[in-house]
Amino acid sequence: MKMVMKYAFLVGDGMSDYPLAELGGKTPLEYARIPNMDRLAARGRLGRILTIPEGMAPGSDVANLALLGYDPSVSYSGRGPIEAASLGVKLDEDDTAFRCNLVTLRDGRMVDYSSGHITTEESRRLILELQPILNSERIRFFPGISYRHLTVIKDFPKGLAATPPHDISGRPFESHLPQGPGSDLILSLMARARPVLASSEVNRLRVAAGLSPASDIWLWGQGRAMKLRTLEARFGLRGSVISAVDLINGLGVLAGLRVRRVAGATGYLGTNYAGKVAAARAALAEEDFVYLHVEAPDETGHEGVAAKKIQAIEEFDRNIVGEILKLADEIGELRIIVAPDHATPLSTMTHAADPVPYAVCGPSVEPGGIFRYSEAAAANEPLESAVSLFERFILGTWPSS
Repeated sequence: MKMVMKYAFLVGDGMSDYPLAELGGKTPLEYARIPNMDRLAARGRLGRILTIPEGMAPGSDVANLALLGYDPSVSYSGRGPIEAASLGVKLDEDDTAFRCNLVTLRDGRMVDYSSGHITTEESRRLILELQPILNSERIRFFPGISYRHLTVIKDFPKGLAATPPHDISGRPFESHLPQGPGSDLILSLMARARPVLASSEVNRLRVAAGLSPASDIWLWGQGRAMKLRTLEARFGLRGSVISAVDLINGLGVLAGLRVRRVAGATGYLGTNYAGKVAAARAALAEEDFVYLHVEAPDETGHEGVAAKKIQAIEEFDRNIVGEILKLADEIGELRIIVAPDHATPLSTMTHAADPVPYAVCGPSVEPGGIFRYSEAAAANEPLESAVSLFERFILGTWPSS
């Protein structure tokens, strides 16, 4: 079926939060200057969605899978296999894929889950240094983006408990080391990696520059190969995904979307927003749908610094939402939705499963009479699942006001 409508799904990862005393009882989203998200809400409707099914961990993998219209309780098998899809790493039936973070451990604490947001160039060199030491017929390490990498292990047992490193920022890590079947192998890989990283020129230069070294590897998010029915098969949608992180790009690959990689997209503050918007323009000129993801609000939430998170939200509003609204004025038949995938509260510095607000505007969406985009503005709106929201977004089944 030929699609006439165009669709832009804009994700500010982790934007939602809790009220903070230092912000006068407002959340960062309420406190930030976001005229474009407010304008989008005023043009259309505001609502609340649940992106994390009951009993599942509130990760970006589960949440973005739901935002793309897939039920995680049915489709999800782990973060690792999603990132493998992004990197083009084929998984056999007996392969288990892990997310491999480069982290900074010191004095018994998880000092930095991202090794100070180490650059892709630096981290790639470190993974290449680890490969001849750790790779074997059974184990393979693959470089990714910034601190985010991939490890694939054959015949790994099920049942390992592995904690995401961003869940223990600044806290003792000993009790969060991998436990259960296969943990001895993971701990051995960590121990063998440590002296290689300690002797690396990359880390020597980082320490000399006052930056956090990548002292250790941390494996988590394991799972077997994952398959999804494509969005084209489900809805007739041809589209693209635009993100700086392998997780989102991997979901795009699995959903049958084209991955449009943007030079200078970092997943942090000051990323190449103009390049992302240009990629979105190109996508919508050729296809029906674009899923544009910005990581910075989540990263700054994990850091626990309010000023940085507010900056990330304002950059997203100005450089992404504002520019896509301009594009809507040009295209006409463009339906836009803005949403976080989950909350990343500054007070906890990790993900939360709370409902998050969304705003949608465009053809078939009648204004709902709310002129502000925030958690509080959406608090009295009916709660729905992210999966049903995606279906209504594409099918245009919006109730009249």
